[in-house]
Amino acid sequence: MPIEDFNGNTFVAFTDISGFKELMKNDSLALEAIRHFYQTGFNVLRESENVEGFFVSDCGILFARNGSNENKLRDLLSVVKKINQRMLSENYMLTTSIAFGRFDYQGKIEFQGIEKNPIYGGAYVKAFMDNETGKPRIQPGQCRIVKENLPQIELSDFPLLVERGRDNAHSYYYWNLNEPESISNFENRYKDSYSLKYAGMINALKNN
Repeated sequence: MPIEDFNGNTFVAFTDISGFKELMKNDSLALEAIRHFYQTGFNVLRESENVEGFFVSDCGILFARNGSNENKLRDLLSVVKKINQRMLSENYMLTTSIAFGRFDYQGKIEFQGIEKNPIYGGAYVKAFMDNETGKPRIQPGQCRIVKENLPQIELSDFPLLVERGRDNAHSYYYWNLNEPESISNFENRYKDSYSLKYAGMINALKNN
C-alpha cells in the first residue's frame, strides 16, 4: 500500500547495510544484499501497524505514525530489531540512527529549515547525518538514538536503551540482547571482534 502523507513530530530511523561499498565490487553480492534488505523490510513493515517506511539503494527510512512518544519509540525499536535480526540471519549487518523531530512526507521527504541549518532541520536530517558523520562513528550492527531534542520519555520502560562509554550524545539500543545484564559481556565480545573484522562482529552479535 502507498504511504499516506504525514506531517508532525515523530521518531525517524535511517538504516543502511554495513560494508555495502565493499559488496559493490561484486555486482551479484550487492544485488543479493539489496534483495534480502528490501524483502526483509517489506515483510517486517507489513506486520507492523504503526511503522511505515521505504527503501532506496542500500538505505531505509522508517517512521512511527501514531500514538504517544513512548509508543512511537517502542514500535519503531521493535521494527528495527526485527529487521536487524532477520538480516543478521543472512550474515548482513546494519547501522541505524534514530532521531526525534519534525517529519513531513508527501510522496517525498521534505524538511523545514534545511537551507539555514541542514543538520538540525528535521528528524530525517538528524538521523541521516548521525549515520553518515556522527561522532563517535557508528559501528556495524549498532542502533542508536540522537539525544538532542528528545521528548520526555520514561527510559526505565526501555531497559536495553542505554548510554555507552563516554558518548553523551546518544543512547544505544541493544536489539540483539534480551536483558540489560548481558550488555557488558556483549560489549567485551564485540570489542574483541574488531581484529576479526566483519565475520567476527557478526559472530559477536549472534552469540548473545
